[in-house]
Amino acid sequence: MATTTMSFMDLDMRRVRYFVAVAEECSFVRAASRLHMTQPALSRQIRALEEDLSVVLLQRDRQGTTLTRAGHQLLEDARPMLSMAQAVQQRVRMANREVNHFTIGFMPGVIVTPIVREFARMAPQLDIEVVHTSITDQVDFLLDGRVDVCYARLPLPEGMFEVVPLFPEPRVVALSSAHPLAKLKSVHVEDLRDMTLLQDPRDVPEWRGRVPRHPVMPLEDTGRFPVTIEECLEGAASGAGCYVMPAGMAGFYRRDDVTYLTLEGVAPRMVALAYTKHRTMPELHQFAELSRRMLGPGSD
Repeated sequence: MATTTMSFMDLDMRRVRYFVAVAEECSFVRAASRLHMTQPALSRQIRALEEDLSVVLLQRDRQGTTLTRAGHQLLEDARPMLSMAQAVQQRVRMANREVNHFTIGFMPGVIVTPIVREFARMAPQLDIEVVHTSITDQVDFLLDGRVDVCYARLPLPEGMFEVVPLFPEPRVVALSSAHPLAKLKSVHVEDLRDMTLLQDPRDVPEWRGRVPRHPVMPLEDTGRFPVTIEECLEGAASGAGCYVMPAGMAGFYRRDDVTYLTLEGVAPRMVALAYTKHRTMPELHQFAELSRRMLGPGSD
C-alpha cells in the first residue's frame, strides 16, 4: 500500500462508518445490505480507507471477515468519533433554533434537584431540561449531544470530556435474598470467591472469584455478559451470581428477591460532572462550579 501522510481530520467519516458496519457484521455481504449498497462498492470504500491509513484493517478468508490489530484499534476509536460527529451536527441544529436550551443528565443515586433549582434561579434565561441516564449509556448521551452536561460515574474515556470530580461513592454487592450471606450487613470481596461475577471483571479489578467461562447471560445463552443493570439484577435474584454496583443505585433498584450488602475491599466509584471538551457555552462552567460547591469536597 502507498504510504500516505494524513491527519485525524483528513479521515473520510463516510468510509469510517462503512468500516464499522463491516466490523460489526463480520461480513461484507451483511454490511452492504445494512448500508443499502452493493458489496463491490463497499469493498472499494474499505480499500480506499486502508490506503488512506496505510494499514490493513480486515482479513477475509473462508471463515469470514476478521479484524487485524489495526482494525480493532480503529473500531475502538471510530465509534466515539462517529458519535462525536453526530453530536456536532445535533448541537449546531439545536443552536440554530434553541438558543437558551440547557439539558442536564442525571443517574440514579445522584440527587440533583437542589442544584437544578439553584441553577434555574441563577440562569433564568435558560430553558432547563433534566434527562435520566444510566451508568451504561452515560457516555452515549454526552457524545451524541442529548445532554449538555451529565453527572457520571468514572471512569470515562480519556481525552474526550472535561471532568469535574465531585465525591467518592462506596460500592455494594447485589445477591439473591436466599443466599446465606444475605443475612449480613457487609461482606469483603474475598468472601465472594465462590460466586460468579455477573459483569465484566474489569469493572471490579479487585475481583478474584469466578467469572463465566463463556460470557453469557445467566439462564439464557446470549453469548455476552449482561448489559443492563436490570439483566444483572435478574441474574443475581436467580442465584446465578452477584453484581457489584455503586451504593447510591441500590435504593433505586429495590426488589424483594435481591439483597444489597456493603462491599469491603473494593475501591469506591468517583461521581463527577462531565461535558464534552472544547464547548464554549459559558453556562457549562457556571453549572460545573455550582455542582462542585454543592456536591464536591467540603459541601454539606
